[in-house]
Amino acid sequence: MPIRVYNTLTRTKENFQTISPGKVGIYLCGPTVYKEAHIGHMVGPVIFDTIKRYLAYNRFEVTWVVNITDVDDKLIAQSIARGIPMSQVATEMTMDYCANLMALGVNQITHMPKATEHIDDIITFIRNLIEREYAYESEGDVFFDVGKNSEYGKLSNRRPEEQAGMGGDAASKKRSPGDFALWKAAKADEPAWPSPWGHGRPGWHIECSAMSHKILGNSFDIHGGGLDLIFPHHENEVAQSECCHNLPMARYWMHNGLLRAGEAGKVGGRATADEDSQPEIEPTTKKMSRSEGAGGLRGLIERLGGERIRFYLLRTHYRSTIVFSEERVAEASAALEKFYLFFERYQRITKQPFYPTSDQISDAAPRFRDQQQSYTGNSSLLSEVHRLRDDFLRKMDDDFNTGAAMSDLFQLLTALNRFADENKLEDSKTTNTALEEFRTGVEILRELAFLLGLFITPPVRASNESDGELTDSLVGLLIDLRNAARENKNFDTADQIRDSLTNMGIVLEDAQGTTRWRNE
Repeated sequence: MPIRVYNTLTRTKENFQTISPGKVGIYLCGPTVYKEAHIGHMVGPVIFDTIKRYLAYNRFEVTWVVNITDVDDKLIAQSIARGIPMSQVATEMTMDYCANLMALGVNQITHMPKATEHIDDIITFIRNLIEREYAYESEGDVFFDVGKNSEYGKLSNRRPEEQAGMGGDAASKKRSPGDFALWKAAKADEPAWPSPWGHGRPGWHIECSAMSHKILGNSFDIHGGGLDLIFPHHENEVAQSECCHNLPMARYWMHNGLLRAGEAGKVGGRATADEDSQPEIEPTTKKMSRSEGAGGLRGLIERLGGERIRFYLLRTHYRSTIVFSEERVAEASAALEKFYLFFERYQRITKQPFYPTSDQISDAAPRFRDQQQSYTGNSSLLSEVHRLRDDFLRKMDDDFNTGAAMSDLFQLLTALNRFADENKLEDSKTTNTALEEFRTGVEILRELAFLLGLFITPPVRASNESDGELTDSLVGLLIDLRNAARENKNFDTADQIRDSLTNMGIVLEDAQGTTRWRNE
């Protein structure tokens, strides 16, 4: 069965076909790092971390990009309110974001580019749009002319005049109210960079087009983000990218549902998305905000553990709304205790730990899908294991339906516990045949759980405990942020980053102008 993906652009499920055979480029819109991350910021990363795991399992070479917006009106406002440089605000909040990603097991990100590191690329992109007459300069600002793009609105089904754009003084500079800013002229005491149009800074939308182009090329496979980004952000990305390169920006547009606070529905929401449903362009449920309980992610992780939160987010199909409350997370995560108790039982039976040691984690990943052995024969357990594995993969093939696939994990757990009971595996007289069948079944459980990013390391409750699975990209980013803070003489921030990494079990070694890291 081919992998099928729901495409917001066509509003249909389509067979997944990549631009380059065997390779996948994914761009996920990341956070504006002006305040500490909340749980809503984790939805997209957890989903796409799982998607990358599954695509890699199916022999795709995946490049996954998550951007960091580190220059923006909100960042400037925080900088002024706190009396510190904007770069320091961005550094602190990026560190917080990455620490939360690691706590939730999101470790598959390939690149995390920052907007301020790509100013030259952004300027080049804007210059190309001006040369192609899709953009124009006006008193130091540069705007995209939506009237020049006949396909504007194809992603969201909106008309150009519905684009709110910038108000105030900027409105008088635009040819049309729907035109949006690519470059903003500098204001007093705001960060600014030189450009052909004078000192200023990039608009919000242009950074994603420029950075995705730089890393993934003119056209790539998947663009992801929350449902609330379809308009205007993604619509504007489509317009400026396709007008610049005369190619589709992305082949598939994938949008996850939003978190909301409320009491409707059962824990975890629907397991599956309605087969014929289409994502709402205008969300019918209110997006979760800090004022409604979205804050306090660090505390939530400390109380419940990152794996429990990840499990909760994956219990619902990614296109569905997730109704959030701490009580719901706690209730849903109670189901995980059944697995944790089973892993203790596994150790009693086999005299081996279920979890690999930190130096074995890289070897614990499952083989490719087509390398799995066939489980045939007279064994009723292995026949059931084989059937459940096939069913799990069939559901994941159908638009990465993690909510439905999880039911097979629970059925597999039930089958393994039943087999252990029937064959009295905790008895010293256990036969080698029964024990090997049991081990095989557990390996399949481990294989499927890995694809969801679950049960890779022992569960922890403190966010500052390392899971031994930190990736080069995330740790490298934190090191880069520390070095930037030191260069800007923000020594308190630099020390904070180093101390946080130390608490996570990461030791930094500065020598000859470079910084290396190792696990403690």
